Amino acid sequence: MASLKKVLRKKKYVRIKLKKMRTNHLELPAKINGVKGVFILDTGASNSCVGLDLKEYFKLISEESEVKAAGAGAIDMETHKSENNSLRIGDWKFKNCNLVLFDLQHVNAALAQHNAGKVHGIIGADVLEAGKAFIDYDKKVLYLRKLKKQKKFKGVYF
Repeated sequence: MASLKKVLRKKKYVRIKLKKMRTNHLELPAKINGVKGVFILDTGASNSCVGLDLKEYFKLISEESEVKAAGAGAIDMETHKSENNSLRIGDWKFKNCNLVLFDLQHVNAALAQHNAGKVHGIIGADVLEAGKAFIDYDKKVLYLRKLKKQKKFKGVYF
């Protein structure tokens, strides 16, 4: 029987190594608009997110959103939205990535309590769905299928 790696490679999937954090979260490097960052992979997050304080760092153009964010013990957080950004995770590219910006201080504070490093943001279900993701938890690998036509993804968005 063929390995998962071989089967997915034939189907044009990109293999991305994940790192297990002290908190058991899975961490991965990514680039937004050509700028490197560290992100948590979160299958429960509907949208991919970046810290609001990192808007200039990632060269994001954003506008306020009326929708409030909630997660990881925080509720009613102010959000901004940023559209049509480039996202690169390993050799996988997403040219029209929409992002939610909000204060990630509570996330990084929780990580610090476990002596884990800070993150710049979260890779959520929107990206996982766009890339038809497979996660191999045993080998700590994320597989994302290369996108053929780079049209706007119609996933959940604020």
